[in-house]
Amino acid sequence: MKNNDKIRKAFTDNVVDMICGPDLCKTIKGILNNRSPRHIRNDNLHYTPAALLVPIFKMNGEYHLLFTKRAPKVRYHQGHISFPGGVVDETDRSPEEAALREADEEIGLLKDDVEILGPIDDSLTFVPPFIVHPFVGFIPHPYPFNINPKEVEKTIEVPLKFFASQVSKTASTPAEFERGIGYAEFRYYGELIWGTTASIVANFITILCCVKGNVRK
Repeated sequence: MKNNDKIRKAFTDNVVDMICGPDLCKTIKGILNNRSPRHIRNDNLHYTPAALLVPIFKMNGEYHLLFTKRAPKVRYHQGHISFPGGVVDETDRSPEEAALREADEEIGLLKDDVEILGPIDDSLTFVPPFIVHPFVGFIPHPYPFNINPKEVEKTIEVPLKFFASQVSKTASTPAEFERGIGYAEFRYYGELIWGTTASIVANFITILCCVKGNVRK
């Protein structure tokens, strides 16, 4: 087995081992609250602050991520797979509060039903120019979502384990977008998860793996 293959296998095995663990949410919370997320500077105020929630839940004994498919008539990123989120308003006391507010507005997920596990690294979008602050949150399942059809077409549930082997594939084809920047992409039952959303997923999985097994790409 080539060295790169060994590294990818170790990366994948560490993630799968963690994801299948009995105390995943406790583990995630410990990891995210014992590291400093990478923040992107906005010295010239070119970027608008935004925040989103990365919802994680347990279904049939397996952890999943919850995504939304954006409605076809929203202003930006029509039809894209994303996480609940939006601009940090002046009335929001923090980006975390903005992420929870947006989740309520978009899919009817009440903030009292979310256990914030911690922040992950900032990400960028260029059209429009946002600095995105993501927060991982554990939510109940099943849940009586109240989807806002003006913003969201549907929700999509993807097993967290699905992303483990995908993130470690260095040969995966990037999706070209925005200013020609390429991010990994994930295809799940006909749905394409790409762009900033894919980068946030990859960042989350990489954080878990590197802390769990000290495996670096």
